[in-house]
Amino acid sequence: MTIDDTGFNYVRQLVRDHAAIVLEDGKQYLVDNRLSLLARREGMESAQEVIDRLRAAPDGALQRKVIEAMTTTETLFFRDGKPYQALRHTILPELQRMRAGERRLQIWSGACSSGQEPYSVGMLVREYFPALTSWDLRMVATDISTEMLARSRSGRYSQLEVSRGLPSAFLAKYFDRVESEWQIRSELRRMVEFRELNLAAPWGALPPADLIMLRNVLIYFDVEIKRAVLAKVRKVLRPGGFLMLGTAETTMKLDDSFELLRSDGASYYRVRAAPT
Repeated sequence: MTIDDTGFNYVRQLVRDHAAIVLEDGKQYLVDNRLSLLARREGMESAQEVIDRLRAAPDGALQRKVIEAMTTTETLFFRDGKPYQALRHTILPELQRMRAGERRLQIWSGACSSGQEPYSVGMLVREYFPALTSWDLRMVATDISTEMLARSRSGRYSQLEVSRGLPSAFLAKYFDRVESEWQIRSELRRMVEFRELNLAAPWGALPPADLIMLRNVLIYFDVEIKRAVLAKVRKVLRPGGFLMLGTAETTMKLDDSFELLRSDGASYYRVRAAPT
C-alpha cells in the first residue's frame, strides 16, 4: 500500500464533498487500488503521487478523474433477476394500463454506470411490450462519471460482460459483433438518452418519471444524503409511479412517504396516496 493516513483522509473528504460517497474506516486499500490504476493510466508512479499532485493543484481535471475512480461501477445485464421479473409481470403492465390514455411513459435509470441497466429495460420493453415503442416513450439514464457515460453511449461490451446475466437469445437479437466486442443495436441505443448527473447535487430539469430505477447507489451515502435524494425522488416521480431500489436498500426510517410493494420476490416503492 502506497498511500498514508493523511492521503486517505484527504481523498475521503474529497469524494464526500463532491459526490456524497462515504468511505468508511478500513477502506484505505480500496483508495490505494483504484488510484494506483489511475496513476498507471496517467503516467504516474503511485497512488500517493496522484494525491500529492491533486493537493498541489485541486479543482482541475485530475480531481474529476479521482472522483470518478472512486465511484463504484459494478453492474451487469438484468442484475439480480427478480426486479426485472417484477417489471415484466407487474410494474410495466400497470404503467401501460395507467398511461394508456396519454400514451406517454418516462423511465429514469439513475447511477447507470456503463449502461447495462437502461439497456436491459429497453430489451424488456421491446421483447414483451412492443406496443410501448409506438408511445411517447422516453428513457433517461444518468451517472456522475463522464467515462461511464461515454461507454454507455457507445453500447459496446466485452464477451465477459455479455456473458453475465444476458440471455443468449437477447444477445443474438439485440447485439452485433464488432471486432472483439458486442454492440447494442442502434434502434435500442436510440431509446436511451444519457446525461451527466450528480445525485447529491441539484438535479436541474430532470423530466417527471413514471419509473425510477435508483438501484445500488443509496448504500454509498450517509443518512442525510439518502433522505435528501428520496425527497427529490418524490418531486420527480409522477402520481402512481414506481421507485426501484437495490436489494440491500430501503426507504424505511428515511422517508415514510413511500409504501413498500412486492411481487416476483422483488421489493419496490410507490408514494403513499394522500388521505381523503
